[in-house]
Amino acid sequence: MKNKIKVAVLGSTGYVGMELVKILSNHSYVDINFLGSETIQGSYLSNIDNTKEYNQLPLLKPNNSFNVEDSDYVFLALPHAVSNKYVKKYFNKINIIDLSADFRLDKFDVYKENYGNEHECKEHLNNFIYGLAEINRDKILNSKNIAVPGCYPTSILLPLIPLIQNKFIDTKNIIIDSKSGYSGAGKKFNFNKMKSKNDYNFYNYNTNNHRHIAEIKQELNKYNSENLVKFSFNPHILPNFRGMISTIYCDLNDSIKKTHIINLFQDLQKINPFLKYIDNDEPLDFFSVQNSNFCKLKIFNHHSEDKIIIVSAIDNLIKGAAGQAVQCFNIAENIEETVSLV
Repeated sequence: MKNKIKVAVLGSTGYVGMELVKILSNHSYVDINFLGSETIQGSYLSNIDNTKEYNQLPLLKPNNSFNVEDSDYVFLALPHAVSNKYVKKYFNKINIIDLSADFRLDKFDVYKENYGNEHECKEHLNNFIYGLAEINRDKILNSKNIAVPGCYPTSILLPLIPLIQNKFIDTKNIIIDSKSGYSGAGKKFNFNKMKSKNDYNFYNYNTNNHRHIAEIKQELNKYNSENLVKFSFNPHILPNFRGMISTIYCDLNDSIKKTHIINLFQDLQKINPFLKYIDNDEPLDFFSVQNSNFCKLKIFNHHSEDKIIIVSAIDNLIKGAAGQAVQCFNIAENIEETVSLV
């Protein structure tokens, strides 16, 4: 590649934004030439989080002072219902990678039901590629506008879509039990909910009513032409900072055995550098995926041979957000997919 690609990050002081800056600052093909923040200006990121990755980066400036003519890409690490305001100004003027939910959903009525009606360019909903890298790699290549999936959907869709594509599972009764570190709630999360004087807390929330259900349902149904996929979704918050595990319970279709699932996952990891199937006693826990862009999968026996238990683990800030965004960037630019991510 002749010249470095000039990249801007808006929302660079949030949890995801800072992860994005860390990854991009070590990217051999990237020059970060703008860092935006809604809350902090005039200082360096190194003064906020003193790590070597932030050395010699641009001073923080207001998000709205970014000039699209100065960069080749803009990463929007902004809240839902905020990103779309910037997309309205930038569309067709720069390559956009959006990490909010503003362009993940195909239909505005579904977006409105889940995120409200503050969307200033709903006409562009279908002009963004859903950036689930392992599934949509061919669509992401040379794409100008990418919507990075949510963290829960990433952990769920990566194992389920191939199973539905191959008709290995019954799609009428899938049970998904997910647990996340509290960083997924952002910097405004009240940690007092997690800790009392005597102990740490753990709780489920928005059972079968979480915003990500619409995204999961939309993507699963794209691969199931016969019937709508039906599932239960129960998300939880743990007192860990980062990490996510989804445990998925499926009924196997007639004549399908556990070995079919194992063979499929083993084949998938051969062509997907960030998918790893665990087929031994290696633990699959938060420590095994934290600070990595991997999605690790493991299968457990059910007492009934016509059922299967799948465990999917990711780092919610990296594979569930910033890492997947850079993975999509690499694919779109036809750069080796693993650059700056391993």
